[in-house]
Amino acid sequence: MKQDIHPDYHKITVVMTDGSKYDTHSTWGKEGDVLQLDVDPKTHPAWVGGVNLRKTGQMEKFQNKFKDFGVASSKKAAPAEAPKKKEAKAAAPKDVAPKKEEAVAAPEAEKKEE
Repeated sequence: MKQDIHPDYHKITVVMTDGSKYDTHSTWGKEGDVLQLDVDPKTHPAWVGGVNLRKTGQMEKFQNKFKDFGVASSKKAAPAEAPKKKEAKAAAPKDVAPKKEEAVAAPEAEKKEE
């Protein structure tokens, strides 16, 4: 084994965010240094349970992005009622030009009367 290639493994003091302290061994710093933590298991949401993974998924991201578009929402808009064909035919005016056969027969009738 090579000499003097490994880091110095020594005792340090770790201070949590709430002020509690404990001693541990580490390669960080020098013997007796104090490591002040900004985030620790007592306050971070990953350990405390503050992160809800369901609200950070791809489907939720998509639904939040397109919620006003109408595609991603679970509520379906009521379709507009289209007029029925039978009602449309009944509403057509009766003063419609005569069919082709009737139009052809009418001039012949006029000729016979003269």
